[in-house]
Amino acid sequence: MRTLSTENAAALAARQLVARDFLWIIARDYDTGGDVPHGFWSDVGDVSAPVLDPNTGLSDTRSFEGSGTLIQIGAVPLVSNLTVQNITISLSQIDESVANFARGYDLKQARVEVYRGLFSPASRRLVAPAVNRFVGFVDQVEITTPKEGEAGAIVLTCASNTQEVTRSNPDTRSYDSQVLRSETDNFFQDVTTVAGWEFFWGGKTGKVDAVGPKRIGITVRADNQ
Repeated sequence: MRTLSTENAAALAARQLVARDFLWIIARDYDTGGDVPHGFWSDVGDVSAPVLDPNTGLSDTRSFEGSGTLIQIGAVPLVSNLTVQNITISLSQIDESVANFARGYDLKQARVEVYRGLFSPASRRLVAPAVNRFVGFVDQVEITTPKEGEAGAIVLTCASNTQEVTRSNPDTRSYDSQVLRSETDNFFQDVTTVAGWEFFWGGKTGKVDAVGPKRIGITVRADNQ
């Protein structure tokens, strides 16, 4: 169950809230491989807004660009299990800032954080730091360049970070990976050749076929026969 702050709960009960969405993406620089964070939000102008960091639970003030950059965030599934959830995020295809970010940096598996902020209509300020609704990674980027008179968009399909629990690591049974952890760990040094080993017993050469045990028949006779 989601827990609201005291300020949000009070304003919500008084029906004095305006909701806005915040998007935080951490892409990678093609040249250096370094992280490039960027924020967009679903209102006008650029703002510095406090959000609750999902890693620490503490308030963190970040900068977000607006004025039509963030068009729509699809429904965020609210579940209490480890199934992988997916959402779609639509960004403006004609906004220069969005276009430069989507085309100029590597968004493959970029970290994505979605927040919902509740504003007071009177002060036009956040009642409390925006709360996190989704944490995941970009699975697919679709950039649609429209024909004249048609609409275009940049659509991100994102998967929740629970997909990490479904990943397997075949390298854990590799000798090369074991020695990276410890130079003296030679437990898997023969793992690639042991299947072809041959053992010789007595005078027979080559591989010894595995056979089941032979049954020995015993006949018991009575003494009076």
